[in-house]
Amino acid sequence: MSELSPRYDPSAVEGRWYARWEKDGRFAATGKGEPYVIAMPPPNVTGILHIGHALNNTIQDILIRFERMRGRDAVWLPGTDHAGIATQNVVEQALKKEGKSRDDLGREAFVARCWDWQKQYGGTILTQFRRLGFSADWSRTAFTMDEARFRAVRKVFLDLHAKGLIYRGEYIINWCPRCQTALSDEESEHEETQGKLWHFRYPLADGSGHVIVATTRPETMLGDTAVAVNPADERYRALVGKKVKLPLVGREIPVVADDMVDPKFGTGAVKVTPAHDPNDFQTAQRHKLLLLNVMTDDGHMNHEVPEGYRGLDRFAARKRVVAEMEALGLLEKVEEHRHAVGHCYRCDTVVEPRLSPQWFVKMKPLAAPAVQAVRDGKVTIDPERWEKVYFQWMENIRDWCISRQIWWGHRIPVWYCKTCAPFQRRPGLAAKPLISDARPAACPACGGKDLEQDPDVLDTWFSSWLWPMTTLGWPEETADLTRYYPGHTLVTAPEILFFWVARMMMAGGFEKGAMPFREILLHGTVRDEKGRKMSKSLGNGIDPLEVIEKYGADALRFSLMVITAKGQDVHLAESRFEMGRNFANKLFNATRLVLMQEAKPGPVDVSALAPEDLWILSRLQRTVEEATRFLERRE
Repeated sequence: MSELSPRYDPSAVEGRWYARWEKDGRFAATGKGEPYVIAMPPPNVTGILHIGHALNNTIQDILIRFERMRGRDAVWLPGTDHAGIATQNVVEQALKKEGKSRDDLGREAFVARCWDWQKQYGGTILTQFRRLGFSADWSRTAFTMDEARFRAVRKVFLDLHAKGLIYRGEYIINWCPRCQTALSDEESEHEETQGKLWHFRYPLADGSGHVIVATTRPETMLGDTAVAVNPADERYRALVGKKVKLPLVGREIPVVADDMVDPKFGTGAVKVTPAHDPNDFQTAQRHKLLLLNVMTDDGHMNHEVPEGYRGLDRFAARKRVVAEMEALGLLEKVEEHRHAVGHCYRCDTVVEPRLSPQWFVKMKPLAAPAVQAVRDGKVTIDPERWEKVYFQWMENIRDWCISRQIWWGHRIPVWYCKTCAPFQRRPGLAAKPLISDARPAACPACGGKDLEQDPDVLDTWFSSWLWPMTTLGWPEETADLTRYYPGHTLVTAPEILFFWVARMMMAGGFEKGAMPFREILLHGTVRDEKGRKMSKSLGNGIDPLEVIEKYGADALRFSLMVITAKGQDVHLAESRFEMGRNFANKLFNATRLVLMQEAKPGPVDVSALAPEDLWILSRLQRTVEEATRFLERRE
């Protein structure tokens, strides 16, 4: 022991011992004692290890190791998410370098390329998790598109449909013109953008004057089907029921009164474009207005607009609309206007709200049990302040658009008879869909065997909302499912409280009649020392693997936890990791000092211990009790 270096070298220790622990099955379930279960939030297969992963999984690892040391049957369930849009983009970029597109390959060959990519690179992030020392039961690693998850996704779709909770309809969704698919609200990231507010004059059809409307998206005026004012707004009361002549188009459209209009925004009169704005869509439903989609899937103006605009990119059309309105003397003024604009979370393209036929899940019936579980204390949210936000979102929940117009993902288990009426985008034009776990042998209406499957795939969240069940074998009633479901703790960040956590609760309540976990532990976001979110553009990110090379995994984990306060954002600079390295070095030298002392083999006679030995043992016991109390209270 006297030959041990006085300086701790984690590279000579961490990897060697971790490999031995994993080989010896130290992280596996024992099947003995009271169960304690955490389902690891599955990282995207395209994901790159970042400092947020380090914080999130270190908290989980502490809880798992703590309960394992207390003799509980601790199970930490790992896995990865297929990340539909992200993976498809990665593979498409690789094809682009070859001078090809997915259409050149065709659907079957393209999906095969995605599988090849997943097999080659999909497990990289879990290998990196091992370098961080996470003690998950890797023998249970799952993937959201493997065979077990495939069966589960089919089952929940069929079960929801059988209960009348899945339907196909036309509604406003977030649309990415680059990826050419619907996006969830979470996938449409809103960025504060400096834009403009254009004020246009819409002449009254009877020639008696004009109405001034304000808009941030002039190109959509080509799809206007009304002008709306607030019914309590005295300025416009006399105009309700009259018509205006839509400039550039010539179409006469009505002036309607609707409470949706904020009299303080702009001029208090707004253009109504039902196919390109969610609020306008609701207005159109109330007033039975025409729904007019004026854009193609890739963000160009379609045949519904005047000939001079057809084929123009939406932003080029915006410039032309403004220029022509100004030339006609119908541009009242332009104001600078800062507002939140949705961007695709993968390609950063400006998202287009647009009317589109999609598959939806009715959420209110599913949300009710999940709300009640939190109200009754069966599921706790920590910090507690997030409960109010949870209730507000869940009690005002909207139906979930679950279809995506991409190729990588779980195909929707719906078929159409090409003899009766083949699949078409407009839901009213297609024959009744055939909902089935497998391809039907024949059409029940005509007996025809020429069937085609719905081309859409399911939203990635539609598989990951089943995660706490499918990682234990559901839909099969396995021994693991019986013993380990429901689980105990979910550790995550607040930004996916609704898009993943709440949905897991809804799925668990629907299929199992029980919430999938008992506590939701929310941690903050890791930011730089100036409080800025870490990003590639700012160049302020910290690579955990570089930290491990320099300081060691224990130093990284210890430093993160020392500066983390429950539920608060973490402000981090690389210099912080020196603290963790120094602490590890102190522990090493303290141990080295003890091991250098001569000790007699066999049991220790406590009565023969020196006072200083008894003192240090009492301090150790007190520390164990305090640490236990803090861990139990999640502090």
